[in-house]
Amino acid sequence: MGMNITTENPSLHSEGDNKRLLVNMEKIGKVYPNGTVAVQQANLQAGEGEFLCFVGPSGCGKSTIFNMIAGLTDHTSGKLSVLGNTPQEARKQNEIAFVFQEHTLLPWAKLIDNVTLPLTLRGVSKKERIEEGERVLELVGLKDYIKVLPRQLSGGMKMRVSIARALISRPKLLLMDEPFGALDEITRQTLQDELLRIWQQDKKMSVLFITHNVFEAAYLSTRVVVMTPRPGKISEMIDIDMPFPRTDEYRAMPEFGSYIRRISDVLRH
Repeated sequence: MGMNITTENPSLHSEGDNKRLLVNMEKIGKVYPNGTVAVQQANLQAGEGEFLCFVGPSGCGKSTIFNMIAGLTDHTSGKLSVLGNTPQEARKQNEIAFVFQEHTLLPWAKLIDNVTLPLTLRGVSKKERIEEGERVLELVGLKDYIKVLPRQLSGGMKMRVSIARALISRPKLLLMDEPFGALDEITRQTLQDELLRIWQQDKKMSVLFITHNVFEAAYLSTRVVVMTPRPGKISEMIDIDMPFPRTDEYRAMPEFGSYIRRISDVLRH
């Protein structure tokens, strides 16, 4: 299969043209008070049901873009909307969820309490919290660990809990900032498969995922967003034109190697 590459005006993946636009960035820029230009003239459109992986050199503005989309920091130029609203409004409506590299679990709280924390803060009834907590823990394969404390879990299991907590609000947009970066390769690949399984169950949820691993990007994505060194710009969009579900067989295919080489070449140049 050939590789489709978009270098200007990145738009929706060809299969998602008729789907709802979740993220619309037009010439977005971010300049910090000290004068550092973190992001410059970034254009991006992401529709529902997409899985976009962001790759680029350290410090190129990937996390800054995610923080702007999540409404955690403001852009200084350009236009940005999330589900047709400001990022802050989309976050207030619980349409955005964020998974960080660190699991950020409460060490003294049982898994069910960690997972249902967002619902607790919103004043949801205990009965509904438990039902939703059991739902998402089953989704990530941890329903039998409801009463366990985080210290009793492996690193991969803690990350599953973080993902479950993000999913409990049924977000339309899931932002993930290098969530598997600290894990060993076997655990990483297992969680990649779990994440794709969860994503495919919700056809309207989109995932935006930061990684420094080109193998991970080529495996997970519908599109790979390649960024330049600071000031961060979106250099190219690479469509990963392979079907889902993806398995170890895909990792052994020539197409997989071709995508890895293409992503790597763009990063180098």
